[in-house]
Amino acid sequence: MKWKQKWGVGLSAVTLLAVLVTGCGGNAQPAPAGNQPENTGAAAGTEPTMIKEGGTVRVSISTEPDNLDPYLSAATDTNSMMDNVFDGLFEAGENGELVPAIAESYEVSEDGLTYTFKLKQGVVFHDGSDLTSEDVYYSYAKLAGLDGQEPLSSKFSGVDKIETPDEHTVIVTLKGQDAAFLAANIAAIVPKDYDKQSEKPVGAGPFKFVEYQPGQQLVLEKNADFYDKERAPKLDRVEFKIMPDANSSVLALQAGDLDMVPGVSAQGALQLGEGYTIVSGPQNMVQLMALNNSVKPLDDVKVRQAINFAIDKDVIIQTVADGNGTPLGSNMSPAMKMYYQEGLENRYAPNVEQAKALLKEAGYEDGFDLTITVPSNYQTHVDTAQVISEQLKQVGIRATLKQIEWSSWLEDVYNNAKYEATIIGLTGKLDPHEVLGRYESSYAKNFYKFSNSEFDALIEQARTELDETARADLYKQAQKLLTEQAVAVFIMDPSRNVAMKKSLQGFKMYPVQKYDFAAMYYTEK
Repeated sequence: MKWKQKWGVGLSAVTLLAVLVTGCGGNAQPAPAGNQPENTGAAAGTEPTMIKEGGTVRVSISTEPDNLDPYLSAATDTNSMMDNVFDGLFEAGENGELVPAIAESYEVSEDGLTYTFKLKQGVVFHDGSDLTSEDVYYSYAKLAGLDGQEPLSSKFSGVDKIETPDEHTVIVTLKGQDAAFLAANIAAIVPKDYDKQSEKPVGAGPFKFVEYQPGQQLVLEKNADFYDKERAPKLDRVEFKIMPDANSSVLALQAGDLDMVPGVSAQGALQLGEGYTIVSGPQNMVQLMALNNSVKPLDDVKVRQAINFAIDKDVIIQTVADGNGTPLGSNMSPAMKMYYQEGLENRYAPNVEQAKALLKEAGYEDGFDLTITVPSNYQTHVDTAQVISEQLKQVGIRATLKQIEWSSWLEDVYNNAKYEATIIGLTGKLDPHEVLGRYESSYAKNFYKFSNSEFDALIEQARTELDETARADLYKQAQKLLTEQAVAVFIMDPSRNVAMKKSLQGFKMYPVQKYDFAAMYYTEK
């Protein structure tokens, strides 16, 4: 018997992520009432506000796109911009659930190996061509490496074959059970045989790509032929202004040159005052100091543990995040409520003497030199590195900061692991495997160079475990192992503040970094 899922009854039978946007701790704040789309009425004695059709949103973004092709991009900021251009079979909902996009319904076979997707009819790409099962086949074949090329996504590595019995049916058969596969289907669907995605991206999302001017802006415009009329955008245009300096973004918002600034610091929010809407919430992000486990002396677990004991996360949260962050002990945010292992944040309570003792045992009683490579466009990470550098001095570790451009960080650190230590934020995902699978020995982007057979076995077992309780327990065991091995210094999940003009409404906070401009609009009195 096949298990069938129609969208009208939700995804409760296969809960993919127990994420509550308000469940990240005391630092999370509810969105102001004025931010809700349905709040278009008027209080007594005030003029009613009306939804305004059209308009342009100018929003700051701190980094350059790393690649406009959704299959070649690794940067979170790029993905959050281009998510408006591309749609997948599913998309991420506000509570981490999967909601329908191009898929109308799906079935999963009893053995968990075969997924049958029914596609919506009338879906059109931005170039005017119809989206059919052949486009899904083309997209998934590229991701899974079934086209004879290298697979472009590890999430599709378990795909054995793809069938398209008709224009609106796609059947995906897996090599083995993969509990994370369903969440992978948020991947962008692209038009068959189109090879210019890096230059002029074409998707089926609510906005079309217009232009990208390096160092200046990336521009999108409304897709008037968007297939989902309920999600059809009201805005005409979105302009992402590339502004690495956070203070400049705040000043530009005050001057009327911007309409929205994501990632405003608490100090920036105070600077703006009451004339703006500030939405705050957890990011489901893990800020960490990654340690390259393959280079000396960081290849010694005692050295890595000593570094953890030397660092006071509470000081970092107070000084860098103005208190708006939740301390972490492993690479999982408490926003991932079902999978989060409590208590690990206390494993390395600051202890200078313990750190010194571990360094002595490892043969580094006099300390050592350490280079912390930081992407210069992320001031939070630069500031964090500076605080950590001072803390490490107490145990004799002489840290030097090396600031590099974002593109260089992606190439040197993320792609090639040419570094000793780095500060970065790893964004949350829709499935725990996407979070912890980053540490598998076989993972291509395992830039920590962590290799542990016990950890690999836990992750592999969790991948095929269909019982949610048992699966969650395996991921909790994996977190404990990461903490005990001190693979990195897991610092915090920083709260995220988004500032907007009062007249700009409809912004939604997601447990992943996502800017849904199709839901946003201007109001007028």
